[in-house]
Amino acid sequence: MKRRCMAGISLSLGVCWLLLVVPAFAGAKSPEPTVTYPDKFMVSQPLSEILKTTPPIQHQAWREKAEHKPPSPVTKIYNLPDPVIQESSGAQPELSVAIGFNFDGPDGDESGNVIPPDTNGAVGDKQYFMITNFAFQIFDKTTGKAETQPALIHTIWNGFGGQCGTEDGGDPVVLFDHIANVWLIEQLEYFSSYQICVAVSQTDDATGKWNLYAYTFSGGLTDYPKLGIWPDAYYLSFNFFGAGYGEPCAWDRNAMIAGKKNPALICFSPNNEDSSFLPADLDGSTAPPNGAPNHYVDLGYSNTAINEWDFHVDFKDPKKSTFKGPNVITVPAYTQVCFEDCIPQPDDGTLLEALGDRLMFRNAYRNFGDHEALVFSHTVAPGNGSKAVTAERWYEMRSTPSGGTFSMYQGGTYQNKNDNYWMGSLAMDKNGDIAFGFSVDNATHLDPSIWLTGRVPTDPENKLESHLLVKKCTQIQNGSTRWGDYSSVSVDPSDDCTMWYTQEYSDGGFNWQSHVVSFKFNGCQ
Repeated sequence: MKRRCMAGISLSLGVCWLLLVVPAFAGAKSPEPTVTYPDKFMVSQPLSEILKTTPPIQHQAWREKAEHKPPSPVTKIYNLPDPVIQESSGAQPELSVAIGFNFDGPDGDESGNVIPPDTNGAVGDKQYFMITNFAFQIFDKTTGKAETQPALIHTIWNGFGGQCGTEDGGDPVVLFDHIANVWLIEQLEYFSSYQICVAVSQTDDATGKWNLYAYTFSGGLTDYPKLGIWPDAYYLSFNFFGAGYGEPCAWDRNAMIAGKKNPALICFSPNNEDSSFLPADLDGSTAPPNGAPNHYVDLGYSNTAINEWDFHVDFKDPKKSTFKGPNVITVPAYTQVCFEDCIPQPDDGTLLEALGDRLMFRNAYRNFGDHEALVFSHTVAPGNGSKAVTAERWYEMRSTPSGGTFSMYQGGTYQNKNDNYWMGSLAMDKNGDIAFGFSVDNATHLDPSIWLTGRVPTDPENKLESHLLVKKCTQIQNGSTRWGDYSSVSVDPSDDCTMWYTQEYSDGGFNWQSHVVSFKFNGCQ
């Protein structure tokens, strides 16, 4: 059966106990970057025309993608007190949002039968583009109606040839570049060589033509790529298994938008201490300070630190590019939770993965003029008072004044006495309202569901409002521990208020169901 879920308001949620944590050492960065050019370039036919002759996705045997865990310099610390716990079942203001659309996207069977789905999406001028491992679907943002049927991602590279044109490696990301009003998509490939396929649309219509590229990497798997849009570049990160771990890169954004054949990709060598970098992704109409670097973040070398790095790229003279850091941002102590199978489901369901070793997509950036802000989250062990396994730690980092050094402004550990929270994503609207979506379940009575919380600037610092049910589901996932590996909140560039969140829930067995919800804080106009 499908779509056995209900929308409404929730009453309870949850979080966890303690496991492992931190200390370590800082990483040295290569003083000179490497420069890579695409193996191939092509301008696509209009995607709308390609889809007219593209057959529906056929059912095939389920394929499970393993997430590679980078070796971590973290040591175990047990029973470390968390000083910023917020119990979600306590007294909080009602979440001050109005729900717009609340609908299902494609499920796993309609998306190439791969698990996990890695649901993410972006909202543009006219459309909402949803993407999962192997597949995408485009919706009209004013009606919520599908403009396309689900199609495999490599369909965008139709006629391109090679892996990009014939295979789907997954770990996709889609973003809308609201500065240039174009779409940006990537996915990795690993069947015959290690590649990242990247596409930039020629207009704000995702069903139009795209500039298509393929970049090849030697020496290892370019795993878990993430993207961020910045005025001077498209910033990329991935875990380079075989050649190190976290690798930061920057694409020549202007050349890609113009449809040039050889946009440079400038990268700094990976090292063994850093992994799962998140580049900053620009929201809002105010650009970063002139010449400002992109701000990458990853988990720090202790359980009281987040690392922030500054990437300045120079495409005219690549040797002048720099990747400096870390700026070690002190945060309240947390206890790192499991990477692998530890989140229980009801009815003795399969234990689910938490991916507690990394920050969750996106690293959402906004410039308010008098200060800059970054918001992001990660899954942690809950503190005292909870029997759950996982909780959500969230942050707002600020640079005051703009162009200064980032430090922690506020944040906390959102937990529940019994419910598990994980796989979160944050974004901030033009008023400074913060939206926070995540997965939730309970070991005895709540199947993995989708929830929202958030805050407005007048709320007490470090505190979130009450939670809101997006989808309460009645199916557990069995047969695979994989969940995620990420979700995303995006902000509508038209009003800079409306948020769109995409996440998964279980449709039973291996099958997952993607879901989209739009909403707006009541005070944002």
